Amino acid sequence: QVQLVESGGGLVQPGGSLRLSCAASGNIFSRAMGWYRQAPGKQRELVAFISSDGRQSSADPVKGRFTISRDNAKNMVYLQTNSLKPEDTAVYYCNFYPPAPRYWGQGTQVTVSS
Repeated sequence: QVQLVESGGGLVQPGGSLRLSCAASGNIFSRAMGWYRQAPGKQRELVAFISSDGRQSSADPVKGRFTISRDNAKNMVYLQTNSLKPEDTAVYYCNFYPPAPRYWGQGTQVTVSS
């Protein structure tokens, strides 16, 4: 069973950037992948997804600021987050797209604050 491990979160000032990484323990090259986030008191939401051949889509709140990418040779998925806002504060998770419940990991915390 594939395991997905997120990293790269942290505390950043508004306007800053972070690059989140998702390492898969097995082959994910044939699967669409997504980044999701859950803010305190809110439901988990889709941030962006990428198809197996690299087509991307992102949610309206992050469009133009966040970019999802993948490296199939390394079984890695990335989320470049730019121009971060306080409302981007959340735990960020990667999973397949659509998500499979058994693959939720611990996530990585992103906190945007001055």
